[in-house]
Parts: sequence; structure tokens; C-alpha cells
Amino acid sequence: MLLELFRSLADGFPALNVFNYLTLRAVLAALTSMGIGFALGPWMIARLKNLHFGQAVRTDGPKTHLVKDGTPTMGGLMFILGIFVSILICGWKGMMAGDFEHLYIFFFALIFGGIGFLDDFEKVKHKQNLGLTAIQKFLLQLAAAVAFLCLMRFEGMLTPNLYVPFFNTQIVMSWWVYMVFAAFVIVGTVNAVNITDGIDGLAGSVTVPVGLFFTVLAIWWQGYEQLGIYAAALVGGILGFLIYNFHPAKVFMGDTGSLFLGGTVAALAFAYDMPLVLIPVGFVYICETLSDILQVIYFKATHGKRLFKMAPLHHHFELCGWSEVKLVAVFTSVSALCCLAGGGAVLLSGYLPLGAVLIAALAVPVAWLQYGGESAFIMAVSASIMLTRHWAGLQRMRRGEEPQFFRKWHY
Repeated sequence: MLLELFRSLADGFPALNVFNYLTLRAVLAALTSMGIGFALGPWMIARLKNLHFGQAVRTDGPKTHLVKDGTPTMGGLMFILGIFVSILICGWKGMMAGDFEHLYIFFFALIFGGIGFLDDFEKVKHKQNLGLTAIQKFLLQLAAAVAFLCLMRFEGMLTPNLYVPFFNTQIVMSWWVYMVFAAFVIVGTVNAVNITDGIDGLAGSVTVPVGLFFTVLAIWWQGYEQLGIYAAALVGGILGFLIYNFHPAKVFMGDTGSLFLGGTVAALAFAYDMPLVLIPVGFVYICETLSDILQVIYFKATHGKRLFKMAPLHHHFELCGWSEVKLVAVFTSVSALCCLAGGGAVLLSGYLPLGAVLIAALAVPVAWLQYGGESAFIMAVSASIMLTRHWAGLQRMRRGEEPQFFRKWHY
């Protein structure tokens, strides 16, 4: 509300016009949620300890995790509260104009956070790493996804035309087919983020670049101010929480936090009406989930053999000798590069050749980090081929002759 006061005073004091810029409001939203999360930390951790809300660690997981048994969980409440207060303060003007997009997303994500809270509560109640059953979680998540999609359609924020970012085309669907597809994507995304939350600071750190990506989209494109404020508040809230969640973690976000983050990421993608953007920006989530699926399939097909030392993927690298700090740094770097090179190049610049070349170039450091110099050399050769293939398009970009692939209604 103070923000709106400064903006109302701008007519008499031109220097205060800076408060009309979304960039500044996004920064303020991030700082507000970060400050609230940071301030809540000591009290929240102490309260969770007093309530004996400690995480029960899986005995079949990495042995290094056994020392984490009893670490306070449900810490996701810290950034949930920070985000809520932040979007109320910094999104006040939009709400006065009847724009409640950011609140739709928050309460949708909060429903998933509530499902996670129930799951966490069952775990701490029974002192074991088993909460709600898989079918219970699936049905609750599916119901939440369908309700959100119906609301978004009622508000005119969804179309059944599936935009394909990298090919400047749309797949026209019937509403029924689109709703089934969308519900599957939402539930899948929520659980993918949940799977990623397996070591100290990983899920939060990987999600920070994703939040920044959606913030930049709102700043770049007109008409998405509330979404930009929400995405910025998400980034700030996570950063405030990570102060207590980095290794060695003083608190875990629990399913309360991870399902909330998953709901937020999925909701933002659909609020921008471009769910397929989750493929590049959610690359780490996808890899984590695929590793889990492939492990199960391979185990059953080979009658007990394992494709990875342990699934999901971060546990495999742990057993390969990677420290938790290294894992978080590498996975977060991959997430940031995917958001920047993949989604950013095509969606922000609109130039297909630039996006294609940068995505190929992105594979080089990823291959080097994971598999060594030989794999990096092979990917470098592939990137060179891609550069040659799109050289003419890059030259047309330089001359201003290359078409930009934007959806016009985003301006």
C-alpha cells in the first residue's frame, strides 16, 4: 500500500515516477517476500521443533542422509506467507482495477501446498516417511487442477490452441482434449518439482531461474503485471528460505513447500497460455522425473537390474561421489542456462535460429560436467553443425531481415 502511495504522489514529484515501472515493483516484491521469509525463519524453525515436526528420513536412501533425521519440515510455510504478503502489497493497484490473476495463482498453488501439508502431517504423526497414499494425492491434485483450469477458462485466460514456442505454430484442440492434456501437465509438473526436492536446497535453487524467467516475460510483454509481481515474489521468497535450507539444512520445505512450488510453476505457464514452455524451463524437473520412470521400467524389464545407482537423478550423482553443494550448483546452473538459452532466446528475442544454436551450445557444458571431455567434444561438434545450419538465419538477424516469432496478442 505504501507503494501505491508513492505512485499516487508521482504527479507532484516526477522523481517518484519510478514506482510506475514494473521492474521496480518486481524488485520490491522480491525484497518484501525475501525479508518476510528470512524474518520468519528463526521463529518458524523453533516452532516446528517444539511441535516435533521432524522429517523421517528413508532408510533405503543415501547413508549420508541418515544424520538429517528429525530435521524440521513444513518450512515451505515461510515462503508461502512471504509471497502472500508481498503480492498483496505490490499488486494492490492491479487488484483495485479488477486484476486478480496473481491471487488465482497463489490460491491454486496453496491448494497443492495444503495437500502437501496433509502429507507432511501424516508423516510426522506416524514418525515415518509415508504420508498420503499415491491414489489419494493423485485424486486431490487432479481435482485441484481441473478446478483451476475451469476458473481460468471462465476468466478468459485460456485458449484451447496449444502454442508451440519453437515452431511458431499452434495445435488446435477441442476444449475437452485440451482440459485432459492440461490436467495431466499440471499434475505431472507438481510431482516433478516434488521429486526434485531430495537434497538440501535443490528444489528451491532450481526454481529460482524459473521464477526469474516468468518475471522477465512480464516485464518484456505488456499486460502481465500481476504475473510478474507474483513471479518476482516467488523468487524472493525462495531466496529467503534458502538461507536456512542450504546444506546443512536447518529446515526442509517438505511436501508443503515443494507441491506449492510445483503448483506455482504450472499455474504461471498456463496463465501465460504457453504450457509447452515448461519443456525448456523445467528441464531439470523433467530429467529428475524421467530418471525415476526409467529406473522402474528398467528394473522390471531386467528382473532386478538398475539403470542408475539410485533414482531420482540427484541421488545417482550423490552415490557417484558428488557433494550436495556441487549437485545444487550444477543442477541450478543447468536450470538457469535452459531458461536463458532455450526459453529466453526464442520467447524473448523471437528468433528461431538464435534459440536453436544456443540450445545446442548449452549441451556442451552440461555434457562436460556430467560425462567428461569426450562427450563435451561430441556435443561441441553437434553445436558447430547447428551453427552452420542456421548461419544464414543468424546473418538475416544481423541485417534485420529475419522474422520474429511472437504471438501478437502478447503486446
